[in-house]
Amino acid sequence: MPLRVTFLGTSGAIPTTERNPSAVHVAREGEELLFDCGEGTQRQMMRFGTGFSVSQLFVTHTHGDHVLGIPGLMQTLDFNEREAPLTIHVPRGRRREVRSLVHALGNRPSFPVRIEEVAGGDVAHRADEYAVRVFDVDHDTRAVGYALVEDERKGRFDRERAEELGVPVGPKFSRLHEGEPVELEDGTVVRPEQVVGEPRPGRSVVYTGDTRPTVETAEVADEPDLLIHDGTFADDRLERALETGHATARGAARIAQAAEARRLALVGTSSRYAGDVSAHLAEARDTFDGEVLIPDDGDTLEVPYPNAGE
Repeated sequence: MPLRVTFLGTSGAIPTTERNPSAVHVAREGEELLFDCGEGTQRQMMRFGTGFSVSQLFVTHTHGDHVLGIPGLMQTLDFNEREAPLTIHVPRGRRREVRSLVHALGNRPSFPVRIEEVAGGDVAHRADEYAVRVFDVDHDTRAVGYALVEDERKGRFDRERAEELGVPVGPKFSRLHEGEPVELEDGTVVRPEQVVGEPRPGRSVVYTGDTRPTVETAEVADEPDLLIHDGTFADDRLERALETGHATARGAARIAQAAEARRLALVGTSSRYAGDVSAHLAEARDTFDGEVLIPDDGDTLEVPYPNAGE
């Protein structure tokens, strides 16, 4: 079951010729989710081939570089004769602002648009086998982050052991894997724990939007497979980061280390670094033991299961 993350916009507040404002597309088993929607996101979706079948849009906060793509996206969806509903999740108290973007210039979408307010601790979206949880962040406006966390998966079924115990190949295998005991012809009862291993963790992707480093980010998911964190500045502008509600690469790396994340993707890079992110990478790698990357627009990551190599 693929879980694919496409970085549509990776710049800070000011776009550059190489980086669009904030937007991250996540595709999972036929469902498409969008996290933030900076200016021009609909063009990035066309450029990088994600398509427009987004069912949920998760807005971290209402600064322009995270939401000004909403009017264009709404019109593009209209032109494509969309009929499916779209749910937009926004921080508590920001429904009116986002509604004004949906209806900018008198636009009236031909498809249903629902705007839901969320706050830290909420489950914004619950679907088959996963949830999107909301957590508090520390920015200079009402802002939240989101964590896509899959449910635990069933343990591995030990077919060889089941056959050793006399379980015939067929429906009883499935019943055991579903957690039901089965009775054999001689009256012996075989229980699931005899042939099914421990539950296996699902995957998780955490997206902070703009924030200073916070403990909530480290606690929202257990050992996240991918942490997408604000990495606006390098150490040379630490004071500026704290003043403006952002993180440095090193600060983000500390959170990744505390969360025991497997990979850290730094986004929101300030345009003042003119494309040179070598300091960001060096400082983050000096602090975090896992993989560090600073994705470019259009980069795609496949998120494997934690024990995929076993």
